[in-house]
Amino acid sequence: MKNYLAPMEGVTNWVYRNAYHDCFYPMDKYFTPFITAKPNKRLSSKEIKEVSPETNGDLPVIPQILTNNAEDFVKTAHIFRDEYGHREVNLNLGCPSGTVTAKGKGAGFLGEPDKLERFLDEIFEKTGMEISIKTRVGTDYEEDWERLLEIYGRYPLKELIIHPRLLKDHYKGGPRYGLYEVAREKLKVPLGYNGDIFSVEAYQEIREKFPDADSVMYGRGLIARPYLLDAIMQKEDGEDHREEYRKKLRQFHDRLYRDYQRYLSGERNVLFRMKELWSYMAPGFTNYARYLKKIKKSQHFGDYEAAVMSLFGEQEILKV
Repeated sequence: MKNYLAPMEGVTNWVYRNAYHDCFYPMDKYFTPFITAKPNKRLSSKEIKEVSPETNGDLPVIPQILTNNAEDFVKTAHIFRDEYGHREVNLNLGCPSGTVTAKGKGAGFLGEPDKLERFLDEIFEKTGMEISIKTRVGTDYEEDWERLLEIYGRYPLKELIIHPRLLKDHYKGGPRYGLYEVAREKLKVPLGYNGDIFSVEAYQEIREKFPDADSVMYGRGLIARPYLLDAIMQKEDGEDHREEYRKKLRQFHDRLYRDYQRYLSGERNVLFRMKELWSYMAPGFTNYARYLKKIKKSQHFGDYEAAVMSLFGEQEILKV
């Protein structure tokens, strides 16, 4: 079973991926936050860094495309192939953000299955690359999934990565495991699982439920505890590795903090990135609330560094 890092806008950018890869158990694939395909697309400097070998080195990076226009998808995919050497692209049919779905993109595209089918016909005919899809299981009703599976079954997908929630679920409630099971029964393409893997036990539950899954994609759970995959891989040795994880997390934090200071301009931009990350990571510590409050209130590097040092020095990592 392969391990993938999910694309998360504003979090899993090229700086984050490089730091993660050097500090923790490496992923088999890293998916970029979505890049929006547009007519006459030219990549911005930010987008170039997401897909360029110069910034990603040897990391196995898969560009993710957001669009509901087949021509725009093909043109953007060819930029990734011809200018940056990518052989696979991923189509975003999973984003539940209202600003995305209101335009009929991301998970919003699932509400127009006939249009989606015509779109897939064209991109599979014209792209000439491996195409994987990250999808939800419908928009409003579980019955949506039957029609979507009929569509997906027509194409030579590199992989179908399923987050078994409807668009209307956003991230609330539990995953609809039964719908993932239906996909296992009906499709012959490789399937990946994504959703609510926040602990070693949650991972083991997915392994038991879906032992033939080709991959697991980690999102919010791994952002919260970047050492999660390390813990999964070390589960069987019976040892308590929390002190090791605390040291790794500090190494990762310091590397990321230093790199953001190199690549971003001004204290405000750097601290914005780090504060967003701590909103995920802080609950992994004991008695974290007052430290997180200080981190979020910090306006200068000195205040921020003092708050982070106190958290690492005075609190422990919780069991993962």
